[in-house]
Amino acid sequence: MNKILITYFSASGNTKSIAEKLKNELNGDLFEIEPVNKYTEEDLDWTNKNSRSSLEMNDKNYRPPIKNKVKNIDEYDKIIIGFPIWWYTAPTIINSFIEENNLEGKKIYIYVTSGGSSSEKSINDLRNKYPNLNFLKSIRLKGNEEKEIVNNWIDII
Repeated sequence: MNKILITYFSASGNTKSIAEKLKNELNGDLFEIEPVNKYTEEDLDWTNKNSRSSLEMNDKNYRPPIKNKVKNIDEYDKIIIGFPIWWYTAPTIINSFIEENNLEGKKIYIYVTSGGSSSEKSINDLRNKYPNLNFLKSIRLKGNEEKEIVNNWIDII
């Protein structure tokens, strides 16, 4: 078995675009980590301490509900999880996804979309929170580097 699942949470479309490229290059299956209640522009206003995203990120125990479930997670041995960096780490909906799915024994790769934050804090936070999971590699993708980095990263998966 060498089946790949490319999962992603995308608030603005950037992370989705990369997920679609990875799907085509890796011949994997695609799953959107979609919140039950979509985020509005006001929800994503990180400068507003009372915005939905600010409140969620300040509550380390909050898990936003996900609209759909992966029905056949056992069929995959490699999981790629993509997300934008929020407050220097993974959005809380990524915790929802991880906690709803048995990812033990799977090879997990992380890609983040960010204009400035690296992927290292995100993957280290996830490794610390879920020490029983096998997080192998992470990468940050941004702007015009996207195609070159995706192609190089594909070689290590």
